[in-house]
Amino acid sequence: MTWAWEYEPDEAYVTGDAPPALLVQIEDKAAELVRAAEALYIHGEAYDGMSPQGGTALVANGMFVYQVVPRHERVYILQVTAW
Repeated sequence: MTWAWEYEPDEAYVTGDAPPALLVQIEDKAAELVRAAEALYIHGEAYDGMSPQGGTALVANGMFVYQVVPRHERVYILQVTAW
């Protein structure tokens, strides 16, 4: 398995009616978070500690809530807020 990001539970539920421009920014930031998590949790699926605390990331015109789960090698995007 390789590191990736995904919407949880699914894209339609999480993004709702968020503008496409915001989603591009969120996906770019999520890709950065994936690269950081991959470097920090080198052993990924073999990681045996507690999952790190979730976080909030700001982008232009919005924000999103995410959770890194090393054993899944995933960054899950849980909530998107546009402003």
